[in-house]
Amino acid sequence: MSTCATASRDLSEPLAGTAATAKTWLLLEQPGPWGAKALTSSHLDPEVGRALERAVESTGVRVALIRRPGRHADCHVPSRHRVFIAHTSPGATWLRAHVIDEPRQLLDLDFAALGAGDHGGFGHPHTGDPLALVCTNGKRDRCCALLGRPLAAELTASGEEGVWEITHLGGHRFSPTLLVLPYGYAYGRSAAYAVKGVLQAVREGRVVTEGCRGNSAWERPGQAAELAVRTAAREDRAGVLSVVGATGDAPRWEVTVAHADGRHWRVTVAQGASLPPRPESCGAALGSPARMDVMAVREVTGAVSSTEGRAETGSGGASARGALT
Repeated sequence: MSTCATASRDLSEPLAGTAATAKTWLLLEQPGPWGAKALTSSHLDPEVGRALERAVESTGVRVALIRRPGRHADCHVPSRHRVFIAHTSPGATWLRAHVIDEPRQLLDLDFAALGAGDHGGFGHPHTGDPLALVCTNGKRDRCCALLGRPLAAELTASGEEGVWEITHLGGHRFSPTLLVLPYGYAYGRSAAYAVKGVLQAVREGRVVTEGCRGNSAWERPGQAAELAVRTAAREDRAGVLSVVGATGDAPRWEVTVAHADGRHWRVTVAQGASLPPRPESCGAALGSPARMDVMAVREVTGAVSSTEGRAETGSGGASARGALT
């Protein structure tokens, strides 16, 4: 039986501009089984899960559950929980870790500050390997389990120590999908050898664009624009490109991308419909998901006006995000 991931791959649906949007990620370790909406359907207290969902609304923070790859026994033995918080704005990234006894403690965090890039002294800087967060939640879509869990297991068996399973990254049809921290780039249709290359690049302060869905710090047009500039400028250094503005609205934007060395580009991005129709999730009706097509990349000479467009925030309108189930 065909899956949504098979259909997307066979139809060569583009990956750029499909990453989930979040300036800051809050990742809570929760072993055991996960339901489709894991924050309220796992061994995490659903009251705490609902409270976290409410607390992060409109803050730029996204919450997800994580667990180590392997078998997940359905046991309710209390345990301590690893927590990671990562801010992904280029040039201001950080990744911090902590261990807590009760997930309810997270409700004391200042989520608005976290979304703005202020960690408030939470935990301590993560000094280990970069994190590879592989979506494996088969209760949301079977492709995530069928393709994601073997990838997570293979990476772990190969010696990668930063591998975790994660509850949801959006875009089931691009499975196996993963998010790599601290830089916040998402990848799709990933093979273990390619992920190992991505992780090695992160260790060297570089970004791999092949198979990349975009940086979660930006809205979907900005994700596509930044990747296009990286390709055009042959720039693979992390943290040197930022999406500083965007004018227009769906289906067409003019996105301004700035380099840390002062260069600027204007990128024309158009929203199209993926045809022919295909399922956006396994079992879903056929649809034509939004795609981000880069129409032009132009380097700008001279000063760039600060009034050209709003800065991208990673928590903007649905017209830029599109549907990612």
